[in-house]
This record gives sequence, C-alpha cells and structure tokens, in this order.
Amino acid sequence: MAGKIRIGTGYDVHPLVAGRKLILGGVEVPYSRGLDGWSDADALTHAVIDALLGAAALGDIGSHFPPGNPRYKDSSSLLMLAEVKDQLSQKHWEIGNIDVMVLAEEPRLKEYIPMMIERLARTLGILSSDISIKAGTGEKMGFVGRGEGIAVQAVALIQSI
Repeated sequence: MAGKIRIGTGYDVHPLVAGRKLILGGVEVPYSRGLDGWSDADALTHAVIDALLGAAALGDIGSHFPPGNPRYKDSSSLLMLAEVKDQLSQKHWEIGNIDVMVLAEEPRLKEYIPMMIERLARTLGILSSDISIKAGTGEKMGFVGRGEGIAVQAVALIQSI
C-alpha cells in the first residue's frame, strides 16, 4: 500500500537593496544588489521551506526560524532547509518532488539554475531530477517588474514512509 501523499505551497518575497549579496537556492548570483532580510534572505530556499512545512502541517518558516534569532543572522538558508528535512524525517515523511517559480526582472537566472537545483538536492538528500526551478519576469509590471524585489513560489509533494 502506498504511503499518504500531501502537497504544500510556499511563497516568499524580499526587496532588492544595495550592499547585500544575492543568494538564491544557496547560490550567490552576481548582481549589483541583494535581497534584504535577517538571514541570507534566500527567497527561493524560504519558499521551499514553507512548502515542505505546509505539506507536513508543521507551521511556517517564521514559527521555526523567527526573525531576530541570532543563530540565523546572515546565515545560509540551506542550514534552515537541512533542519526542516530532519523534522520531516522525524515525522516519517520523504520528499517526492519540488517545483519552484522565481520571478525576477533582473538578473537573468538561467545559467545558475542547475547549481541551485544541485545545492537544494544535496541539502535535502534527494535526486536533482526531483527538483524543478523556473525563472520568469514581471513583464515590467508591479514590484518585480520595476526591479524592486524578487518573488518565489514553490510547491512540494511529500509522502509518508
């Protein structure tokens, strides 16, 4: 008999500011601005975290990793993702697949997506083929289109083991 299957969604957005590195999916993307936030502000990883937590009905990223916690100040969001993976394992869940959509007017992300997939897969202990990351623009509309920030939506499927 197949295990129980659940789906979760995640969404994150951060403003782009001068003086910060742009980190997405655990990869530093060369750009004149980075995302503002408490940790490395990796909106892609944050959206994945929320999707996984939501699928397992374990709350949201803010309840597990509250802003202001000195442990996560300027830290890699991949550390938080690894903690979420451990929580899923303790609750007898395994990840089926993850699908991510990044909206950014600039920079172009295509050449960095394979590295993002590899970093997420390694952190989660899953195959790279179980992760999809796509990038689009805001077509010059809204805060994304004006280049003021980056938005990310993620969907995760998990199954009981």
